[in-house]
Amino acid sequence: MTNPLDLRRLRHLQAVLAEGSLTGAARQLGLSQPALSASIKSLEADLGVALLERHRLGVKATAYADLLVASARQVDAELAQAWTALARLKGSETISLRIGCGPSEATRLLPAALQRLHQSDPQLRVSVDYGLNEALMPMVRRGEVDFALSSIPRSAAHPELAHHALYSDSAVIVARNGHPLAARRTVTAKDLAAYPWVLARRWELERKALDELFAQAGLKPVEAQVETSSAVLMKALVLHGDYLSFVPQEMVFWEERANLLHPLKGVRSSWERLVGITTLREQPLAAPAQRLFDCLHQVARGWKATQPNP
Repeated sequence: MTNPLDLRRLRHLQAVLAEGSLTGAARQLGLSQPALSASIKSLEADLGVALLERHRLGVKATAYADLLVASARQVDAELAQAWTALARLKGSETISLRIGCGPSEATRLLPAALQRLHQSDPQLRVSVDYGLNEALMPMVRRGEVDFALSSIPRSAAHPELAHHALYSDSAVIVARNGHPLAARRTVTAKDLAAYPWVLARRWELERKALDELFAQAGLKPVEAQVETSSAVLMKALVLHGDYLSFVPQEMVFWEERANLLHPLKGVRSSWERLVGITTLREQPLAAPAQRLFDCLHQVARGWKATQPNP
């Protein structure tokens, strides 16, 4: 009897369950929804069991799917170990790990930790996938990265994930050096509404906090002229025009130090975010990932010792 459990269809199933919908999984995988649906249905037909329960908001796993996904994670872990063993057998001392990282954390925290890691493990090769939480959390759940370094929720948002806090960061409204509002000692919400904005997408936590800032002033939330998941684009638009943005302060650390971008005075949101590491709850980190995990904690502890809010 031919084994129906080919890795391609298992990856499809993992993606659907991680996203909670066929639409979201198809987008992540770069497939059409009909093609993904056909792949899942063919796997169900070959196994003779239902893998998904459809409901109004999407899909969820049956007991059969839970068993398959748990086994697929074990296969992924064993394949990763086999890859490392093969590299060593060929005489290569290079060991690799792959992590996900958010834009603010890639600014200063991760570079400092990688420098520390390189001092003790110069042979270690690290691959970093850059993105926002909407992309990073599914990557952790699917086992595509060893862990993600990004904003984390204050309470567990998904039963498969574990979150390890490093430090807290606040958000600021930023403008370029020379912006009409940059030199003012006090800026009101009404002043802010007169300028164009480049912002994160509507569902991001920073965006909701900015809406609350305007609501507290009795004003409608500002409409973004540009919405993007790109931190590079956000900062470029602010640097080269009269755009304003609302971003984690850590994300503009170097631009603020270089006197290029400035948090506006007299207007500040009380919103804070936790920055941390997200791992799979039931799967211990491999040794290389654990060493980088430890370096990140060491850097964050050093920041806390010298600054209340890095």
